[in-house]
Amino acid sequence: MEFARTESLERLESTVQDNEPVIGAGAGTGISAKFAERGGVDLLIIYNSGRYRMNGRGSLAGLLSYGDANEIVLEMGQEVLPVVEDTPVLAGVNGTDPFREMDVFIEDLRRRGFSGVQNFPTVGLIDEDSSFRKNLEETGMGYDKEVEMIREASEQGMLTCPYVFNESQAREMAEAGADVVVSHMGLTTSGDIGAETALTLDEAAERVQAHHDAAKSVNDDVMVICHGGPIAWPDDAQYVLDNTDGVVGFFGASSIERLATEDAIEKQAREFKDMTVS
Repeated sequence: MEFARTESLERLESTVQDNEPVIGAGAGTGISAKFAERGGVDLLIIYNSGRYRMNGRGSLAGLLSYGDANEIVLEMGQEVLPVVEDTPVLAGVNGTDPFREMDVFIEDLRRRGFSGVQNFPTVGLIDEDSSFRKNLEETGMGYDKEVEMIREASEQGMLTCPYVFNESQAREMAEAGADVVVSHMGLTTSGDIGAETALTLDEAAERVQAHHDAAKSVNDDVMVICHGGPIAWPDDAQYVLDNTDGVVGFFGASSIERLATEDAIEKQAREFKDMTVS
């Protein structure tokens, strides 16, 4: 079920006015989407890393050449969209994809029932000072393409919730029409396939605040939420919300579907193994 941008925004704004956090959840499978929705999340996001993550691979597999990211999202949409009852579903779009006419692709996403977009895979996860990142930017596969994708989606009336990694990108995405800026702190820590290298929570809170202030300097109506890095568990997200001003929520992918699945399946299996046979 596709939601118009205005309806999606009204829902999110109502959540904020009720002093509740805006929560987005990555959905790598239909069962993830179904039960995240029952848990009350405000947004569901389908992107290629969800498939890799829920198949036991690291989320960064989504940045490597293991499959066509945009085609995978279309396939996942067929699996996930039919089980979602009343929650806007966003597509993670590889905006740097040189084999897509982006305006046509976004129109196709709308036709299939997606209500919005996010920029993933994103070159924002690649160190700006690395020669690889510089070469991507120099050869037409840079972050600017992701900004253009968000602008196109906004013009087509879709909800736009881009990842940003620095203050400049926060301003660029706000200028492009972003509705929700997602302040990305890097690969999520914790669990069996989580990152070990990450910021501290205090460093993350400081960075999230900087992204918030930059985005708001362009558009005071934009909402800002946090994601990733050391913000892995509810207590972590609460700490960031308590130590920032104006940040209104959290987006969890590994945090909501992978970490919960790892613990629950292992616990259930151990309980069965603890049975006795007479």
